[in-house]
Parts: sequence; structure tokens; C-alpha cells
Amino acid sequence: MTRSGYTLPVFACAAAVAALHWLRSRQPLLVVAVDLITPAQIAEISIEQVAGLSENMALAITRSDPGDNLDLTKNTPVWALVEWGRVGDEQVKIQGGEGIGKQVNADNHPAIYGYARQLMRENLSRLLASGENITVTIILPEGRSLAVRTSNAAFGVVEGLSLLGTSGISQPLSTPEQLNTFRTALQQKASQFTSLVFCIGENGLDLAPKIGINPDKLVKTANWLGPMLVEAELLGVKEILLFGYHGKLMKLAGGIFHTHHHLADGRREVLTTHCALVGLGKQDIEAVFHSPTAEAALTHLRGLDQSTNSDCVNQVYSAIAETIDARCQEYLQSHRTQNTGNTVCGSILFDRDRKIIVKSKTACNLIGNLC
Repeated sequence: MTRSGYTLPVFACAAAVAALHWLRSRQPLLVVAVDLITPAQIAEISIEQVAGLSENMALAITRSDPGDNLDLTKNTPVWALVEWGRVGDEQVKIQGGEGIGKQVNADNHPAIYGYARQLMRENLSRLLASGENITVTIILPEGRSLAVRTSNAAFGVVEGLSLLGTSGISQPLSTPEQLNTFRTALQQKASQFTSLVFCIGENGLDLAPKIGINPDKLVKTANWLGPMLVEAELLGVKEILLFGYHGKLMKLAGGIFHTHHHLADGRREVLTTHCALVGLGKQDIEAVFHSPTAEAALTHLRGLDQSTNSDCVNQVYSAIAETIDARCQEYLQSHRTQNTGNTVCGSILFDRDRKIIVKSKTACNLIGNLC
């Protein structure tokens, strides 16, 4: 059975509580009870070290444990520096230190999102008397180096990791148990609709309703696109729109139907192949191949369009989208064990700014049934 763990905000909160406890008592707290809020339960988090840095400042350290999830933050140190006093009017002022990413589309604000802030404020404010104020700085010493192995930069977060999520429980998105959870949700949706939208992650789930898609028809798949496609066809779903970030979704064009980066990649191969197929020159093909991310490759193609008044992005990505649709049909055909009929698949790809890059021909035909 898969062992559950906790999300990164929980460990940041636990370290902050331990540091605040030291400021109050001058005693180390070895285990911190964190109220997760969502879900309504208590997590007991071990603290590695607590140190007083001055009369008004303390540092506490713990380590992230996401359970059996394939998470690169596993065992990474999480530091919280707590100081009496504040900047501004908040009782608990939360700041990002080294290793916490910056949101380039939000004036470089620290990538500490709603749930993380709520978690720390509610747990810490309970330990403060009226009129007392603290400043909390969260530090991830390995955050900057770990961030280069994520797609954070593709979504405008640079120089570190995010404290992201809507729950304190780490969901192992790449384990069979989590697939069962997604399948159950799919079964419920398929009992209501014959046209559905598959979203790999939270960005797609957030963006889809903003372009008019019925939120009731959204299904989260995480990285399990292949098994979810097969399940949907068995359940009688007739139309599926794949809606996702291009750096993830294009893997399907290479026949990769489990998209977790620990298991397979192929983005640059997909991009360079389609660049060659539409006739780009050797120099540009090599530039795309050596781009560090899919977003960087897209930026190169957009620059090429601008400098040469060409249509490279549309040509390349239209070809990729059509290939995704075709590979989905091939995948379903190869996994059919009975005459279940054809499920039609279309695809829409968006960039890091959540702007639509391309809609496949099939996607254009399906979209009217999904609004």
C-alpha cells in the first residue's frame, strides 16, 4: 500500500511553529502538531534542529516527506526563520527567502500561494497574543538547484520552488492507488456526459472554464493519460478533448502516454522532428533541439516568425496537435479488447502564460459540445 506524506507547505509551517516556540520558551520542540485545515486533521512533523540566532530571532529546520510520491522535494531541508516584529499590518508576515521561487508575472512576489499562507497564519496566530507580531521567512537551501528540474520556469516562477497546493496531504500522482482515484472520478463524469475534457494538472483545470468549457466536464488525469483514455472509451465516452501545457501534452505525439518526467521524456525529439517535417532549416532545427525547455524552443520559433515574417509556430504546433490526435487513436485501437466503438480525441495546447498556442482540427469540432 502506498504511504501518504505531506505537502511542502506543511513542513514550512511546522518549522515556523518550532521557531516561534523557541522564541517563547527557549526550549526546542522536537515534534510539531500542524493543523492541516484541508483536510481537517493534525499532522505530527519531526523537527531536526532549532537554534536561537538572537533574543528576537530563531531558526528551525525540518525535512520534506511526501510519502511514496515521486517528488523531487523528498528529504529536502526546509528552514523557517521567525523574528519578532513585522513589516506592514499583518500579524504574521510571510516572506520567501533563498530557494523560494519568484513570480515573474507578479512583480517577483515569492511563490508562496494561498493554502501555504493560510496554513502558516492560522497555526502561528494561535500562538500569538493580541498585539504580538512576527515575520516568517521560509528558506529552501536546495530550492534553486531543484527548480531547474521542474517546469516552474514555464509558468513564470524562477530561482526556486513554489509552496503550492490546496491540501496538506501529498497526493502520489504517479502511483496505482492515485490512478484508481482518478478512474473513480472519471466514472462519475462518464455517467453524466459523453463528451469530456482531460486536464493533466491544475493549470488546465483553472484555464479551461475561462475559455468557456463547462467545469462539470473537466477530468483530472495527472500523468495517467493512457489508462484514462482507455477507461473513458470503455465507459462509453465518445469525445475527449486533451487540454494541457504544451511541454507535457506534446509527449503524446511521441507515443508517451505516461507523462511523468521520471519515466519518460521526448519533448525536444518531438519538436525537432516536426520542425524538420515542416521544412525548417538546419540551424533552427539545431537551436530547437538544444533548447533547455519546450518553452525556450517555442520562444525561438516565435522569434523566427517575427524576424522572417513566417508562420513557423502555427505550422509546427498544428502538426504536433494533429500527431497527438492520431497517436491517441492508435493507442486506443491497440488497447481495445472488444468492439467498444471509436472515441474521438482532439487537443488544445497552451503556453506558460496560459495563452492558447493551437487547437487541432478535431478539437475545433469538439469544443461546441464542451461549453
